[in-house]
Amino acid sequence: MEGKGMTLRRKPYLRSVTLATDKVPDFSVYPFNIPAVEHLGTLDFHPDVTFFVGENGSGKSTLIEAIAMCCGLNAEGGNRNTRFQTAETVSPLNRSLKITRGHAAPKDTYYLRAESFYNLATYVQEVAALGYGDVPLHDQSHGESFMALLTHKFRGRGLYLLDEPEAALSPSRQLAALSVIHNLVKDDSQFLIATHSPILLAYPRAKIIQFDGSGLSEVDYADTEHFNVTRDFLNNHLRWLEKLLEDNPTAS
Repeated sequence: MEGKGMTLRRKPYLRSVTLATDKVPDFSVYPFNIPAVEHLGTLDFHPDVTFFVGENGSGKSTLIEAIAMCCGLNAEGGNRNTRFQTAETVSPLNRSLKITRGHAAPKDTYYLRAESFYNLATYVQEVAALGYGDVPLHDQSHGESFMALLTHKFRGRGLYLLDEPEAALSPSRQLAALSVIHNLVKDDSQFLIATHSPILLAYPRAKIIQFDGSGLSEVDYADTEHFNVTRDFLNNHLRWLEKLLEDNPTAS
């Protein structure tokens, strides 16, 4: 109950996710043989922003998809009213997860999956879904349509799951997306974001979870490979290019 001088904190909407090992059919098959899934245990989320980082194939997208499905969201993206399917690619991981929710429910919930965003935009156009701005998503560039989603459809007091949102965004648009994310965080929103972007990862006070061959671990921004490789390349790009593009000495 809200008392005088007290503010009821709504977040986090999601507190944690746990792998229910008794519901795992076989740890030797995908996706349960991915180290990050096999050693998931219980993962606690930050009330504002939690990032998933790691190499391709490390399980970031697989886990965020499964969490989205546990929240009642469509596997290819959208909100709880979105219902379409274009491919049979969903993993069974969601059936082996248990999510722990906060005391309050989000007013808004959305799952953005870059890989299937074109399909989502087609669905939105076919059903004449509202809330995406005045310009149809397919009449905009990929990056413009992503930003339209962030600025028009995300209404605050929400739980937002984003899978590689930087895929269509230029560096300057990624900076703009950071600003939008921050404004939504201030408006009682919580984010789970799988990303390769060192720009997005710079969001302050976020929790960064590294996915690798040993499982999961929390890391600082400056210790991520994304930050270190990008910084070293920008500071020493000529050396990197010489190393990467030098002629193969064994070539004829």
